[in-house]
Amino acid sequence: MSRATNAPASRERRRRRLELAKGFRGPRSKNFRQATEAVDRARRLATIHRKLKKRDFRQLWIARISAATRAEGVSYSKFMAGLINAGVVLNRKMLSEIAINDAAGFKALVELATKA
Repeated sequence: MSRATNAPASRERRRRRLELAKGFRGPRSKNFRQATEAVDRARRLATIHRKLKKRDFRQLWIARISAATRAEGVSYSKFMAGLINAGVVLNRKMLSEIAINDAAGFKALVELATKA
């Protein structure tokens, strides 16, 4: 009886891994071991950076809102506390968009927050 190997499955597994490493420079896209290490690292960092992206965007929105409220003579924290007391439910992304694109609307929100 002939010796059976797992060659087709192994070849397919290697092909899939090298396909994921396409676009990497040098042996990281050609050698199986280096490609495996590069792909594992890339996937790990992609997960971490998806989390960091959320943090970075929230920080950007807060900076924009803070700049717009300072121009109106109110601090960011007082503005947000006033919005919560007034019962306004707008997330920071929308508030920053309003601050950039609709100055009159943002000014109305600032007045509403200072009254509350």
